[in-house]
Amino acid sequence: MGYGMLAAAIAAEVAGTTAMKYSEGFSKLWPSVGTVAGYLLAFALLAQTLKVMQVGTAYAIWAGVGTAAVAAIGVLFLGESAGPAKLAGIAFVIVGVVLLSLGGAH
Repeated sequence: MGYGMLAAAIAAEVAGTTAMKYSEGFSKLWPSVGTVAGYLLAFALLAQTLKVMQVGTAYAIWAGVGTAAVAAIGVLFLGESAGPAKLAGIAFVIVGVVLLSLGGAH
């Protein structure tokens, strides 16, 4: 149950961050609303996740997977560069998340 809520929190955070890109500095209404809604939902779900998971593990996974996902969205859909350093950084984040997950969330 904890990992399901955490996955939903990550998806909401990624959606909110992606909407922020399209809000053009919060000057466009609907992407701005999507940003706020995404982050409110992300934090609400993360708070529920923390009832059943350790804060260090849950937050690290949330932040790491969210960061890697947003970086991948930038490369795949927003035309951002995908140099070796960026790809290595994303890989290191993923490895870190896997190691944290193997450490176990109680």
